[in-house]
Amino acid sequence: MLPQPIAEEDSAIALTPAVQPHMPWRVASVEPLPDYRLHVRFLDGLEGVVDMAALIASPEAGVFAALRDIAVFNQAFVRLGAVSWPGDLDIAPDAIHGAIKASPNHECGV
Repeated sequence: MLPQPIAEEDSAIALTPAVQPHMPWRVASVEPLPDYRLHVRFLDGLEGVVDMAALIASPEAGVFAALRDIAVFNQAFVRLGAVSWPGDLDIAPDAIHGAIKASPNHECGV
């Protein structure tokens, strides 16, 4: 029996590109505004303002109650195409994209 060549390391990892979210409703940038509002721009170029004041003040705010602290709210950033905050808190980008797109003035509440 002839000796078998030693298997080389699996180079598939080197060929796999980094994950890049390309869905049009993925968030490209976010900027906190006064009164618990966010200016959001999406990968497809759509942009608008999301008013989160009613949600945050609501008794049903749930995890979003943490954003009542304006210092926490103002820490909004983009992670994996979604508006996020420290503590693994985020808001569904497809939902806010749809709401902004449906609004004639590109402002909506959530």
